[in-house]
Amino acid sequence: MDSETLRIFTTVASELSITHAAAHLGRAPSNVTTRIQQLEADLGSELFVRTGKRLVLSAAGQKFLDYANRLLALEAEARHVVTGGLDGGTLRMGSMESTAASRLPALLANYHAKHTSTQLQLSTGPTRALIEQLRTGLLDCAFAALASSTDADVLLDELGLQAMPVWTEELLFLLPSSESAVTQVSEIQTRTLAAFPLGCTYRGIAEQALGMADTPEWRVLEIASYHAMIACVAAGNCVTLVPASVLKLAGVPESMPTVKVASVDTLLVWRKGYDVPAFRSFLALLSEAVK
Repeated sequence: MDSETLRIFTTVASELSITHAAAHLGRAPSNVTTRIQQLEADLGSELFVRTGKRLVLSAAGQKFLDYANRLLALEAEARHVVTGGLDGGTLRMGSMESTAASRLPALLANYHAKHTSTQLQLSTGPTRALIEQLRTGLLDCAFAALASSTDADVLLDELGLQAMPVWTEELLFLLPSSESAVTQVSEIQTRTLAAFPLGCTYRGIAEQALGMADTPEWRVLEIASYHAMIACVAAGNCVTLVPASVLKLAGVPESMPTVKVASVDTLLVWRKGYDVPAFRSFLALLSEAVK
């Protein structure tokens, strides 16, 4: 098993097609097939389930994919550290949707202008998923939020992670115009909450503020986009919890009332001991930007 074989495997796992993977890699399909078969023989396990021309990762393949990605990332990290950052390296960054939309564009553009040889890879997701990807080495750093600073310190330490507060977000309930008389959370009459899937810290804060555990008529409408959530609220179907910075970007009509809920820190989280040049440069730029 070598790094090139791992790259072939991860490409096939991404494309789920030998032909497409071969085209992406600049190899003959027969060569890709042979390398996958050799890897399966080496591991003693089938990595793909083949149904006609279709490929699907097997249970073993799904498990191995995480390790393959981590091994390739570790190899890239080692090269980056040994060369003192001369090769630019890759920085795999995760972020909550709200932070990616309202806080990161200018920051990442500035970083890219100063470090053009570094490849930035950005993915978004809820905090729970981001923390898990950091723990398993699939991400190098992530912008996340945890409801309690005390709980955050304990959790991150147990997982071998550390964090730095970066921004404080004011969280607001956005309400339909029919709730214009509402001045506090307890007065909200709408009984549907639009929110991201489980694992989102803001969803947890919203559910607690609304007392949803004690009010069975509440239901959750899971949506993967703030724009869609805001549209649903505008239609009068639900309420949603949104950072004020996102509302400012979205240009929400003044007729849609808001109620303040809480202020929560956005944290930059990374693995303890992670100290590659690309990340040090990003951390320095971020620290300067949020002074």
